[in-house]
Amino acid sequence: MKALLRRNITCFFADNSSSIGKSSACFSLYALYFSTAGESKPLNSPTVFELLRHRHQLSPEVALHVSSVVTHLKTPENVDSMLSFLKEFGFTKTQLEKTLKVRPSLLRASLEKIIKPKIQIFQDLGFSAEDIAHIISKEPGVLHTSTNKRLIPALSLLKGILGSNEDTAKALRKSGWFLLTDLEKNLVPNVKFLENCGITREQISMLFNYLPRFLLYKPEIMRKCVDKVEEMGVSKRSKMFIYAVAVVGSMIKGRWELKLQSFRNILEFSEDDILRMLRQNPQVFSVSEDKMKKVKEVLLATGKYKTSCIVKYPKSLLYSIEKRYKPRFEVLGILESWHLIEKWPVLGTIYGMSDDKFFKVFVGPYLNEVGDAYLAQKAFKDRKEARHV
Repeated sequence: MKALLRRNITCFFADNSSSIGKSSACFSLYALYFSTAGESKPLNSPTVFELLRHRHQLSPEVALHVSSVVTHLKTPENVDSMLSFLKEFGFTKTQLEKTLKVRPSLLRASLEKIIKPKIQIFQDLGFSAEDIAHIISKEPGVLHTSTNKRLIPALSLLKGILGSNEDTAKALRKSGWFLLTDLEKNLVPNVKFLENCGITREQISMLFNYLPRFLLYKPEIMRKCVDKVEEMGVSKRSKMFIYAVAVVGSMIKGRWELKLQSFRNILEFSEDDILRMLRQNPQVFSVSEDKMKKVKEVLLATGKYKTSCIVKYPKSLLYSIEKRYKPRFEVLGILESWHLIEKWPVLGTIYGMSDDKFFKVFVGPYLNEVGDAYLAQKAFKDRKEARHV
């Protein structure tokens, strides 16, 4: 009887394939898989791929990857309920795919015993559904960590340091790793050490978003970074001190020395130049060698600026060449060729102005002379996308 029914169903879909949409077929098959009416045992169970791809519309790539790891489902209806719950809770398709791609084993997790209780902890602490979905999709291992030994203590400790749910959620959206490690081992002693150095809690909070993993370094590495920055002449009282420590800390195992050598070789900076930049804006030391070369090239090509301008205006290394420098240099070149300006502004003005401000100062006044369409096009090939990086 079952064999006959299965054959009839197969023939039905084959004969009507041109008139029945794929979604209808998937729905009918899904109803057949999970139906509890009549003869309650399903004729077949959906494969992992079918469940993810056809029932929950995940991408073929993700469905294929997950099904290659989790090859069989004992209770597909439970998995279906779990995925439906996550989507209804607020997980986007992208977040769900990201979560399963990193943790395919999540399909075997109990919705009632593991997933819902973990999510409830975040909710009880005041986290929004959007924050919870973002944190879990960024670090799915959170759902497998111990509730009492790791998750609750970590959330409480982070909130104690950062002061609010909003700031804690912001830090976890940046790095969910804080919920997977023993914070008492590294984070707590590092925070105490930085506070003893005169670093404010507000500045320490900044590190959670600027360079979160740095706070989880071994305390002895943290101390070496602080000592290195002090040796280079950056005062602990400077607001830039913590940024300098973070930058040095991000380049362990000799990378810091290689970075300094790049500034010497590519930009021809002296030791004094390098130290001056470190004191003024340590973030610039995070730029790549390729970016250094391109900034140097575009500045020298104007014939108006030298590499010494970078020392005076360190942030010049942080801005987009294609979206900020080139369009603005082209506009200034046009204005100069028409004798509408006598000299170019200082480099800090070039990158520091917002798009609207630059347009108002250097484009608007000369539209009649040069032609509004031509000059405006040169100024902003795409004004909405022009932003510093």
